[in-house]
Parts: sequence; structure tokens; C-alpha cells
Amino acid sequence: MAGSGTTVATDFHHALMRGVMTTELLRIKVLIGTTILLGVISLLVYFFAPEAVSRVWHGNLSPVYVFYVIVPLIVFELWVHGAISRHMRKGRDLPVIRRYVGVLVETSLPTVVLALHIDSMGRQEALGFVAPLIYFVFIILSTLRLDFWLSTFTGFVAATELFYMAVFFHAADGVEADPSIYYHAARSSIILICGMLAGAVGMQLRRQFAASIAAATARDRITNLFGQHVSPQVVERLMTEGAGTGSDIRRVAVMFVDFRSFTAGASTRSPQEVVDRLDGAFAVLVDILDRHGGIVNKFLGDGFLALFGAPFEAGDAAHQAVAAAREMLAANERTNATSSWPLRIGIGIHVGEVVAGNIGSPRRKEYTVIGDTVNFAARLEALNKELGTQFLISAAVRDALGDECKDAVSRGEIPVRGYEQPVAVWQLG
Repeated sequence: MAGSGTTVATDFHHALMRGVMTTELLRIKVLIGTTILLGVISLLVYFFAPEAVSRVWHGNLSPVYVFYVIVPLIVFELWVHGAISRHMRKGRDLPVIRRYVGVLVETSLPTVVLALHIDSMGRQEALGFVAPLIYFVFIILSTLRLDFWLSTFTGFVAATELFYMAVFFHAADGVEADPSIYYHAARSSIILICGMLAGAVGMQLRRQFAASIAAATARDRITNLFGQHVSPQVVERLMTEGAGTGSDIRRVAVMFVDFRSFTAGASTRSPQEVVDRLDGAFAVLVDILDRHGGIVNKFLGDGFLALFGAPFEAGDAAHQAVAAAREMLAANERTNATSSWPLRIGIGIHVGEVVAGNIGSPRRKEYTVIGDTVNFAARLEALNKELGTQFLISAAVRDALGDECKDAVSRGEIPVRGYEQPVAVWQLG
């Protein structure tokens, strides 16, 4: 069980890692698209309103600067995108240091733009223009990193660089620094707080994402253990209650169902006809099982093994099994009335103790039941062919049903393969 738990935890962390890296790829795509959009808008303004641009930048800034800023950023983001994709293919996470370096490089882009604007427009005009607002694009997109500290670091880099540009940039070159240091400190503080808030949002998204992955992982584990034929209702109950996944001794009703002479009928039909007929018949019977609280533990060619009382406790397992079997027989007769290929089914039910649990290798386990109860139920079903019956139960089932089983017909004590003494067998219609 410890190995199984380790495997589940590994699968969860691997799925979470891939999910986080997938959102990171989405963030990069959005950032590249936003960068291209801003670049196109800037060029359109340059070409359609050159006089306004000249007045704003005092004629000192060429449209070429847009390419000097945007192209390196896009190349860098494409490189990061490729690195993340390679790590995902190898099943490895991106090193933390590379994430922080990426944040530093990206968030410095508005600083480069702001420096160009200060050189062209002057400090006051540049600080009141669009460049400081670009920081918020990176802060907002940092939520897709799903990491509080990366978003906070984004806000920290933006706040620090903006404060430096506002107070110290070119101060030694004779360009007068803005004396309103508290104003710029307050603005940088707001940017830092925005980064922290973005981180909080990202962490909440990460928690929800992790919860979804955990639920999907649990669902996959249950499906692997109990089979894809387990009903959604049973899967949901197993997820909420966690019942029946440990090995223990349970009192269950075991049902074996088999289609009589199916092989002979299949020999004269195409493979597709055989599959369609068998699938249709199974669909009807399994639906009845679901309604009566049973689960299919195994499909056995043209039959199956069903359980009542495992993985969930059921005090009336025998009653549920017999009720399901009666309805199966009736449903099969209705299907035969409209089918060109009528099928006859045999059912055997026994109730008793079994060992129920997860059996298999550390990498692949299956929930199953083991014990004499299972073997005897299989022998009962096989007796149908010998006795020309369709539905046989053991004396234990007959006793469990009591007055509800008044129509049971005793077939006496019959020798059963694998048992030294003859055993009592009862027939139900």
C-alpha cells in the first residue's frame, strides 16, 4: 500500500507540474500577443499621426526603437517557451532560478522603454506617459505563473526599477531629479502591493487547479482499481468515502453471469455483430446492477463477476443480488423478443466471507475478491448448464432471504466439482 501511495503522490505532483508549466506557456503566448499588439498600435500612431508623435517626443525618437525593444523580448519569450516545452517532454520541472531570471528580464522591458522616453521627452513627461503602466501588464500576467513569490518578485522588480528611474536615473548627468521622492515611493509601493495581490490570486488559482488534479487523479486511480465499467455514482461515492480500497474480510454476495451457447452463435456471425450484440446485452445487465447497488468486478469473455457488499458494506447484499438477477432475467427475455439473436443467460449467486482488496503489482493493482465464496458462486453458475436452469442460489442465500424466497425450488444436494460433499442448491425463476 505504501508503494501505491507513493505512485499516486508522484502522479499528482507530475500532473500539477505539467499543469503549472502549461499555464506558463499560455502566459508567454499572451505576452507575445500583447507585445505585438502594442507594437502595431505604436507604429500606426507613428505613421498616421507623425505630428503628434513629434510633439510628444520632441522629434528625438525614431519608430525604429519599437523594434529594438519588442524583437528582443519576443525572441527571449520564444526561447523560454522552447525551454519549458523541452522540460515538459522530459517530465522535468523548470529550475527555480531560471524562473526568477525570466521575471527580471521581462519586467525590465518597461524600464528600458521608460529610459528611452526620459531621454526623448524629459523626466516629468515620461513618468506621466504610458511606460510606467506597462509594468501592470507583466504583473497581471504573472498570475498565470501560479506562484505567489514569482508574482511578488515581479511587483518588486517593477517597483524598484520605477523608483530608480524616477529618482536617480541621469541624476549624475545634470538632469534634475524629481524632488517628490515620497510621491514616487508611494507609487512604487502600490506597484509592489499589486504584485503581491497578483501572487495571492495566482496561489488561489493554483489551489483550485491542484484540487481539480487531485480529484482527477483519485478518479483515475479508482477507475484503474475497479475498472472502467464501474458506474459514475460508485466512483463518486468511492472518492467521497474512500471505502473498500484496503484489504479486509467482508461478507458479500457474489454473482456470476454467463451467456449460454454464445460461442456457437458467434461462429456464424461477423465479429462486429458479435461485439454489438454482447455490448448491447451487457449494457442492459450492468444498468440493472447499478440500480441494485452491485458492481461488475470483472468481465469474463461472454460473462461477468458482480459483487454486492464490496467495496461498500451492505447488510442486505443477498436481497440486492437476487432482486438484480430477477430483473436481469426479465430484461433479457424482453430483449430476446425483439432480437434476431436471442441469448440465454445463466446466473449463480452465493453469499459469504471473502478477502477483498487491491491485488497486483506496485504499478498496476486491481480491486478483487478472493475466497471459497467466489469459487462456489462460479460452480453454481456452471451447474445451470448441467441442470438446464438459468438461476441457481446457494442455501446461504436461501436462508438470508427467508420468506422473500418462497418460490425457491430445492434441487437437492448435488455433487459440485472441487467439493468433497454434495451441497444444497436452490433454483429461482
